[in-house]
Formats: sequence, structure tokens, C-alpha cells
Amino acid sequence: MKIVLITSGQPSLNPRLVKEADTLVAAGYRVKVIYQYWNNWGTELDRELLKTKKWSFQLIGGSPDKQRLLYNFTRLQWKIGKLLVEKFGFKSWRELAIGRCTKQVIRAAENNIANLYIAHNLAALPAAALAAKKNNSKCGFDAEDFHRNEVTDNIFDYDFKLKKNIEDKYIKQLDYLSTASPLISLAYSEIYPEQEPVTILNAFPKQLITRQGSVDDCKLKLFWFSQTIGIGRGLEELIEALAFIKDYIIELHLLGNYDDQTKKSFEKISSAYSFNPDLIHYYHPIAPQKIFAFASQFDLGIASEISSPKNRDICLTNKIFTYIQSGLAVIASDTTAQKKLFEEYPDMGIVYKKNNPESLAAAIKIYIENRELLRKHQNRAYKYATETLNWEVEQEKFLSIVKYTLEN
Repeated sequence: MKIVLITSGQPSLNPRLVKEADTLVAAGYRVKVIYQYWNNWGTELDRELLKTKKWSFQLIGGSPDKQRLLYNFTRLQWKIGKLLVEKFGFKSWRELAIGRCTKQVIRAAENNIANLYIAHNLAALPAAALAAKKNNSKCGFDAEDFHRNEVTDNIFDYDFKLKKNIEDKYIKQLDYLSTASPLISLAYSEIYPEQEPVTILNAFPKQLITRQGSVDDCKLKLFWFSQTIGIGRGLEELIEALAFIKDYIIELHLLGNYDDQTKKSFEKISSAYSFNPDLIHYYHPIAPQKIFAFASQFDLGIASEISSPKNRDICLTNKIFTYIQSGLAVIASDTTAQKKLFEEYPDMGIVYKKNNPESLAAAIKIYIENRELLRKHQNRAYKYATETLNWEVEQEKFLSIVKYTLEN
């Protein structure tokens, strides 16, 4: 049987899609990934990643380097789509407005006849549903986020209304819905009770990690990563917290896409709080499969998620699951989802009060003054990662729902 996975991003920017594609190939399915250009550094990482994969792939909508005219056309198409929605409403133009080349992705999916189509973000959802309808096949949607509240909680905001419109039209057409956190499943089940979403955690395959260094009693090394290093990600609060405990040697290591302006912004924030900016180290993105070994050289992973809009409060990002597979203890803000996870899996880190630098500083200070507790939490986190919170466990849920969907 053939399965097509669809994303409006790129494989290297969507490790969850890559895990699913690899799992399906290993289970004996023929797999194709349809994707579109998102950014240059993702393209560089894709070149390395895709050489190792046993599934086929197809770039749709061009890029600045490939089919540039098509790429520019799709950018214009997207802009026009958003203008048409604003002027005439969502009904006829929502697909044009939701993504840069959604129309082209729909056409590509429809032309790739498969038994099952799986969308991996909201702009890919119309393609999966419409291709399944045309080819008399099945379709699923893997919601890593609660999409209508990704950007805002304002129900009158354009982003909310567009995403709600797409969800309301296409989610009811799905043969299955999976999500990346129990609370996202709950949120969608309250709106679409007929779907009964299945939670598949954003965990990673077991890693055989040898820590690159033991705990240093003289300093503490904190690690944070995301696709982008920027303002509004909880980092300002973290720097303020570090200023409260600047008598200790604490390094902050940040991995993600950034530019000189970003560094200057954080230098200003550091100066405002009298924190030494030289203790902040920046790293450009690396291949997803290399992050675990890279992260293992640090002591603590920081999951400084905010709680607004709603999606941020109920999602579980891949940070925590990366940290524990790398043998790090975790300091996490008390979003509803993260607090719930740490209640279920105690002693792998400390939860602090979000929007409260003093609480964050106190959590860090606990590990500074109790290195034995740090080692204990690192070991417990890695134990969870090897026994329970890993892709080997989660992929069985995924394969089960795929098999059930194909057989019914």
C-alpha cells in the first residue's frame, strides 16, 4: 500500500513527519513526501537528510533556487488569496489564503494516487482531504498544534477565522485525527467529538548517549533550542532570571536560526539586567539527528514556553523530549501541558512559575547548590526516555491507527 505525507514546510523542519515516514517504510508501506520550500537553511539540511531516506519526495511550488518563476508566482498567488478572503470572505478563497502554494500541493497530491494521505500542518490539510476524495482513498491529519489558536485567542482576528474555517471544512472529512499532546486532543475532541483524536507524543527514537562531560561543580550550562532564536520565546525572562544569580557561573547556549540583529537585541536585554552577554553562546541550526549528541554536552534543558495564545499552553513541543533523550534534566514553565507531563513523570526536572523570573532563578539555583539532585534528575530523565517517552513506544500507536484506517 502507498501512503503520501504532505507538509507545507520542509522535512528538516518537521522531524515528526520524518519519523512517521521512516516508520511507515520500515513497516513495509510505500511512502512519498510532498513538501514545499520554507527557508534556505532548511534546504541545506534537507540535502543531507534526504540522501539517507528510503522514501521518495517531491518539492512543490519552486524555491528561490529551483523554478524561481514558479516560486514567485506562488508568492503572488498567496498574497492575492489573502486579499480576496479579506474582501469577499473565506468560502471560495480559503485554500489560496492558507498557504503559499496550497493549490499546487493539492494538485500534486491528487496526481499521486495512494491508499492514505496524511497532512502534517493546516496548509496541507485541504490537499490530503481533496486527494482522498478524488482517489476514493483515506485521509488523516496529524495536528502538532491547536491551529486556530496558534497566533491569537481573539476569535475576531483574521488568522483565527481563516484557520477555524479550514478546520471546520476539512476535519469532518478525516478518517483519523492525531495530535501531539493530550490537551490538544481534548481541545479538538470538544469541537469535533466524532473524531476521537489519538495522542502521539512528540518523542524521539532511543539515543545511545554518552555524556560529553560530567557535571561541572564550578559552572552550570543551560541549553535552549528552537527553529528560530528570537524575542517572545521566554528568553528575555530567562536572562532576567540569570541576572538574579549572576554570582554563579552560568552559561546559556542557544541553538536556532538567528542574525546579528537578534544578537544585538539580546545584548541590550542582558545589559539592562546587568548580565554578562559573553555568557550567551549562539549556534546556527544543525541537522535534527545531530541535536542529541550536541545537547548532551550541557546540563539543563530549558522549556520556557509561554501560555498565550491557548496553543502554547496546551502543546508539548519537541524540546522536552529532545532534552531527556540527550540525558539532560529539564526546567520547564508551568504551562498546563508541561505541568501535567511533569506530574506524570516526576523527578526529571523542575517546573517554575511562568512569567516569574524569580521563580525561574530559584529553580536554576536549586541545581547550582545541589549537584547530586542534578545528576539524579538527569539519570531519571534519561531512564524515562529509554523506557517510556520514546518513539519506539509512540510509533506503535501511529502504526495501529494507520492499519485500522486502511482496513476500515
